[in-house]
Amino acid sequence: MVRPSNGEPDADPAAGQGTPPVRSDRRGSPASHPWTFLTHHGHVLLAVAGDPDMRVADLADLVGISPRAALSILKDLETAGYLRRIRMGRRTHYVIEPHRHFRHPATAGHEVDELINLFTGHAPAPGGAPAAGPSSPGAVRPH
Repeated sequence: MVRPSNGEPDADPAAGQGTPPVRSDRRGSPASHPWTFLTHHGHVLLAVAGDPDMRVADLADLVGISPRAALSILKDLETAGYLRRIRMGRRTHYVIEPHRHFRHPATAGHEVDELINLFTGHAPAPGGAPAAGPSSPGAVRPH
């Protein structure tokens, strides 16, 4: 019998009753999965692609980070030219800049549009106009 990291016996998989992932002290991060393929920056970018009007607190909760970390990542992405902020009254609308390349030399030949398209079904629209595609706003769940 395999024991998950919490020490409890795992339910019989044949019965369709698995134990839910164990949560660590970090918000939204399963303790049994110490790493992911995407960084928090990637998850924030995908969350913004799914809902460009999402509040920072909601974005942070979705990604599993603190609101302060989310703000820092949004600032990083804005400074690097991947997105820009548009103030609309008391709210902020985020626009993903299309055709920006990945920063790592091994993937610099690819645009982040490809990643966004993979997860949302559409690439960022030029100029911040809503992109047409099969995905509805908020449908991106980066976990």
